[in-house]
Formats: sequence, C-alpha cells, structure tokens
Amino acid sequence: MDTWDWIPETPATWDDRKGRVLDGLDPALFGLGRPGDGDPLGDEWWRVEDADGTTVAYGRLDGSWGDAEILVLVAPAARHSGVGSFVLERLEAEAGRRRLNYLYNVVPHGHPDPEPVTAWLAARGFARNDVGELRKQVPAALVQNQG
Repeated sequence: MDTWDWIPETPATWDDRKGRVLDGLDPALFGLGRPGDGDPLGDEWWRVEDADGTTVAYGRLDGSWGDAEILVLVAPAARHSGVGSFVLERLEAEAGRRRLNYLYNVVPHGHPDPEPVTAWLAARGFARNDVGELRKQVPAALVQNQG
C-alpha cells in the first residue's frame, strides 16, 4: 500500500504544484478563477505527497451552512492508485470533526471526464440531487460529539 502525507496548506495559495496536478486544465473549470503564482485561494486546502515528497493530489473543503463543497484533484500519474479515496476519506473526517451534515461536489460542465468522475463519486455514496449536485451525508460515525 502507498503511503501519503496529508498536509494542511494554511493559508492556501496558488503555486506550480497545483498547476502540475491540474495537468493543463484551466483552474477556472473548478471555480478557482485564473490565479497567478502566490495568489491566495479561498477555502481550506490540503496537499498530498507521496513517500518521495512528490505532490500527487489536493483536497479542498468549503464549509458553509452546515454542508461542505469538496474538490478532489489527483495528478494524472497518481490516478487509480487509491490516493483519490485517501483524499475523500480525510475530507469526510474533517467534515465530521466540524459536525457538518453533507458533502457535495458538482462535476463542472466542460470537465474532460465527467462520467468516470460521477461514477467514482456514486460508488462512494454520493447521489445526484435535483440541482445537479452530488451529495453524501457525512457518516454519523465520523461526526464527533461536542462536549
């Protein structure tokens, strides 16, 4: 099994690593605008590095109104390695710590692989709602009690 490090980026900024993970895709496709090097990014970001220190993925969480929009970005060379599931599990755990209700994602119009991404999310418990979001309730076991 691969070993990955989950590294918070606080504050998150645009850099070459994110560009390499996107592999030529326009950041605007994912709601990031067209950032330049060092530009601040909203929301909370985590970087995933492999044992060699290579950035292989990112996770983003935007919590509001008790729910969280998520983004899972995986470098092309790291796809089908399990790192996407690793990112999703950590985002779910973070949502649980914050006592959020649902995670959601919208596969944007113009995404180069909408069907595989939608199927990947569906296989992990996400269901499409009437406004086109893929939603999943945060597992109750992950929601930590306050106290």
